[in-house]
Amino acid sequence: MERTEEKNPQVKQAKPRGRPRSFDRATALEKAILAFWEHGYEATSVSDLTRVMGIGAPSLYAAFGDKRALFEEVVVEYGRRYGSFGERALAEEPTARAAVERMLREAAHEYTAPGRPHGCLVVHAATNCTSAVVEESLRDRRNANIAAFETRIKADIAAGELPADTDAAALARHTGAMIQGMSQQARDGASREDLEALAEIAMAIWPRT
Repeated sequence: MERTEEKNPQVKQAKPRGRPRSFDRATALEKAILAFWEHGYEATSVSDLTRVMGIGAPSLYAAFGDKRALFEEVVVEYGRRYGSFGERALAEEPTARAAVERMLREAAHEYTAPGRPHGCLVVHAATNCTSAVVEESLRDRRNANIAAFETRIKADIAAGELPADTDAAALARHTGAMIQGMSQQARDGASREDLEALAEIAMAIWPRT
């Protein structure tokens, strides 16, 4: 007896609950990054954000929370997309000197890249900020970077890569000052070549064994 193949009835997919988002969240977040990067936290209003992100205020609050919550996410995402060059240099280079030299040269490139705001969001976004929480959060990130420099410099001192009398704290702060200063110079119109020249001078003061 010949068997006939039984066809399964078509299963209807359940409809998602609630209204679907009418915008791409990642794209909207990128536009928020650029807005805060260009104008800072204080000068970027919710109406500015909704305009550049192309969404209404209810959608912004539903997807990101309030302005401060959005900014916190922006800072984290900025670090992943644009600000991770320093962390990579510290992780990948064999010495603190090589890591800092690479970091400064890459900062010269990143801080002057065309098509986006110049400088570093973490350095500038709290300018004239009245939110103590936002100001402290960015300050803590900058200080954490300096602490990471100091840790790496101390490791090189212990390994004999740097002289035993090297002032690790001062050298780390010098590196932080160079990064922050290059960011401001970029915002003031310095070119990549200008900043690369600064990086070369900055490395000339590093102690040698």
